[in-house]
Formats: sequence, structure tokens, C-alpha cells
Amino acid sequence: MVSCLELPYGNIQTTEKLGGLVRACRKEQQVMQAELAALSSVSMRFISDLENGKQAIELGKTLHVLQCLGLDTAVTPHN
Repeated sequence: MVSCLELPYGNIQTTEKLGGLVRACRKEQQVMQAELAALSSVSMRFISDLENGKQAIELGKTLHVLQCLGLDTAVTPHN
């Protein structure tokens, strides 16, 4: 089985896809939402909203959650 941390995810263009990635990585690491929230210094509600693809979430908090999961972010121009 390939780890969610070993693959590039390509273009994530929707909040739903980003949320799905967060959920998959969290579950693969066997971390509960409450644990990730505490580790990331955000609320459980924020983690739930993020994983469910809520469109109005704070970017800074989102980036911090991604870092806590061991994920890097990159922005590239369209080809």
C-alpha cells in the first residue's frame, strides 16, 4: 500500500478534494479529529469543516493543519 505522504496529489482545485486529502492523511496516520485539532491549535469544528470541503475556511489555519499532517503546499502557474 502506498502512503498518502508519498504521492504528489497534482492539482487540487476544489475545497472538497482538499478536504478529502486531509481526511485520508489523518486516517492513514491513525489520528482522530480531536487529536489533529489539538496538535494544530484549531477547533474540532474547523477540522470537520475542512474535511467536509467548506469553502469559507481560514487559509492560515488550513496551511498549518497541512503542515501538522506532514504535507507541503505549492502554487504553480497554469500551463
